[in-house]
Amino acid sequence: MKYSLVQRLSAEAIGTGLLVATVVGSGIMAETLAGGNVAVALLANSIATGAILFVLITALGPVSGAHLNPVVSTVFALRREIGWAKAGAFVAAQIAGGISGTLLAHVMFDQPLIQLSGHARTGLGQWLSETVATFALVLTILGTLRSRPESVPVAVALVIVAAYWFTASTSFANPAVTIARSFSDTFTGIAPSNAPPFVIAQFIGGLTAWIVSERLFGWTPTKGEQPSLSGSLEQ
Repeated sequence: MKYSLVQRLSAEAIGTGLLVATVVGSGIMAETLAGGNVAVALLANSIATGAILFVLITALGPVSGAHLNPVVSTVFALRREIGWAKAGAFVAAQIAGGISGTLLAHVMFDQPLIQLSGHARTGLGQWLSETVATFALVLTILGTLRSRPESVPVAVALVIVAAYWFTASTSFANPAVTIARSFSDTFTGIAPSNAPPFVIAQFIGGLTAWIVSERLFGWTPTKGEQPSLSGSLEQ
């Protein structure tokens, strides 16, 4: 089935919004219920994030590819699946959807609607963590599309849950999510001044994964291969 650009942009905005609402909302809930136990709060936050990723990619993948991430849209533009103008529209929809998701979480939990995070997340270890987490995410997407496209939802969900725990930054791995989380002074927030280095690190990790994947998995899809969850290349 062919989907219009409006349908695809709507899928990206709604999907990113629900993803961020889950990340921020589960962070608020987890911090409230964990009684100061940060490990328990992080466990709850990571499980909720992985669960919603599986659902969103399964539901929205056939519509837009379920990028939900400016780095992923950029990589698919480089793969010539989506044109650069449409990729830019995807990124705008993702950022707008992500910020809306933060505001939605605030309303649901009776938080002040407009916030700026005071959570400092900076330093070489944090930036390297974002590079590694985004590298792992993009490599997982491209590799799984190559071998078992039906497994992309579970593969992405699992790599993000894992990266919550093996990276020092707890794996933002998404510029739209990073920007959105800078507007929440809650468990999952990031200070606005710390967000730009995270975004740069994420693009470095994602683009490095694309270069590596090009050599590991090949540039041109083979006959019968599904190039993305949206099912067809766009020149």
